[in-house]
Amino acid sequence: MPLVILLFALFASLFTLSKSALGFSEPFFLIGSRMALAGIILLGHQLIFNRSQFLLVIKYFVPLMILGVLNIYLTNAAEIWGLQYMSSAKACLIYSLSPFLAAFVAYLVLKETLTPKKWAGLILGFVGLIPILFVGNANNEIVYDMLHEMTYLSWPEIALLVAVISSVYGWILLKKVVKHYHLSPIMANGASMLVGGALALTHSYLTHESWSPIPVASGYYMPFLEITLWMTLISNVICYNLYGHLLKKFSATFMSLAGLVTPLFATFFGWYFLEEEITWHYFASMTIFSAGLFVFYQEELAQSIRERKEALSS
Repeated sequence: MPLVILLFALFASLFTLSKSALGFSEPFFLIGSRMALAGIILLGHQLIFNRSQFLLVIKYFVPLMILGVLNIYLTNAAEIWGLQYMSSAKACLIYSLSPFLAAFVAYLVLKETLTPKKWAGLILGFVGLIPILFVGNANNEIVYDMLHEMTYLSWPEIALLVAVISSVYGWILLKKVVKHYHLSPIMANGASMLVGGALALTHSYLTHESWSPIPVASGYYMPFLEITLWMTLISNVICYNLYGHLLKKFSATFMSLAGLVTPLFATFFGWYFLEEEITWHYFASMTIFSAGLFVFYQEELAQSIRERKEALSS
């Protein structure tokens, strides 16, 4: 469990780095260069230190291509475009659907089922996010009419929904690839990142981001390189592979539920590093969400113990 919390705390730290990098870099070039660099690093590591697991087999090609398209390219491209045009309230609401989508997709793909206690924890975790949907402006006024916000979906909201769905399916596909094809998370992530990064760079070029010579503001090449290397290390090298490792132990639905703690960490980092104000909404969300995560986690452990006992008895 501590590794799960650490994972999403690290993911939350990427918001600050991304915001800094986007100040002098085009978005799709940032995604593509980071992902392609990470893919090369991971595949190089696999080739040098674990060559026996460096498997390039035809039957792996299709699932790794799909993983690269969905979990890397489509997720990041749809997300970075959609977030520019929507309220934070609706963005948070759409993200909070991910555990339910994960439960549904995991049932279809991995045949994972939820016990009543897991459903209780899932719903409690969802309820825990409601207070932060009503975070207002600097005067703590409610600035979003949630009923109005939920009455329609514009193209940006649809884009973010696509990002959430592709991300959920991508992680479940990663679990299936690692488990069924016996590929290491490093090999699977490295190949998919290289595919997704190449697609994002192609997208950057075709959409006429300022390639003169590259989509980075003049004089900011070194800051861009430094931030890109840090983001690559934190996100692509540590987080993605730690996520793949944790998927061997936890269900995809639990990981999606735990992932909803990311905006709570982002709020904390904003307070600590940027002196942003934290309102009562944050503490209410953290308390309720933690209770839901605890209920789900306890049932996850109990279910795992029951499955091991059944396996031993058979």
